[in-house]
Amino acid sequence: MTTTHHVLGISGGKDSAALAVYMRENFPELDIQYFFTDTGEELPEVYEFLGKLEGLLGKKINYLNPDRDFKFWLRHNGNFLPSPQTRWCTIKLKLQPFKAWINEWLNKGDQVVSYVAIRADEEHRDGMQSHHKNLTVKLPFRENGLNKEDVLDILEASGLGLPKYYEWRSRSGCTFCFFQQKIEWVRLKERHPDAFENAKNMEKTAIETGTRFTWSQNEPLTDLEKPERMLQIKNDFEVRKQKELANRKINPLRVCNSENLDLDELYLEDEGGGACLVCHK
Repeated sequence: MTTTHHVLGISGGKDSAALAVYMRENFPELDIQYFFTDTGEELPEVYEFLGKLEGLLGKKINYLNPDRDFKFWLRHNGNFLPSPQTRWCTIKLKLQPFKAWINEWLNKGDQVVSYVAIRADEEHRDGMQSHHKNLTVKLPFRENGLNKEDVLDILEASGLGLPKYYEWRSRSGCTFCFFQQKIEWVRLKERHPDAFENAKNMEKTAIETGTRFTWSQNEPLTDLEKPERMLQIKNDFEVRKQKELANRKINPLRVCNSENLDLDELYLEDEGGGACLVCHK
């Protein structure tokens, strides 16, 4: 007889946390194993949120630590920074640890069902494709028509709420994620200056060794952190935010103001956009 293993990846973001709560409440008969692929470069708010989620689920989250950390792979890649075009960080620090974890089951002939938090209102996103006959990928939110508003309702009703970093950042992931907006880099410097300096030092080494990418598109962090540039970024962001607030539709069931306007609604084409699904959901 074969065994079926149910797994659900936790990123530290709102969608995967809401899916974990949703599955526990609606499918309590499933013995789901939760996992988090830890790069060692996450925000402290992420680890805090994971601890709260473990308490709510009443079940331990498996931390899949890769054999080598981010800085090892950075050196291995000749200090070539990852980018939207070359996402070696996702492969080495997220996908490979997950595959290594489930391969023991797959190689025995067991079945693995992986639940991914893609919502019904995210038609443009696809989950990790299964390349093994014994691995099935399911999208419960999409299958059941749940959208972003439903995710927020699940987290609010559970008492878990949102991770604290949503006060200033649009997603989970490494502190130096290249998908951050420039305003998020400014806020990282203000809230976690040590993490900003760490990113700046890695970027400096990369530039000195001849690689062409910077963390923030077309702008090194040494330029971005200049006081006059930070002020300009803040002012530009405020203009975008007020424009979005003036144009958005009012939901009478949810308070809408500048404090809870999601940053992911304010992405510009020249400031990243998109995201590595396995990291931030």
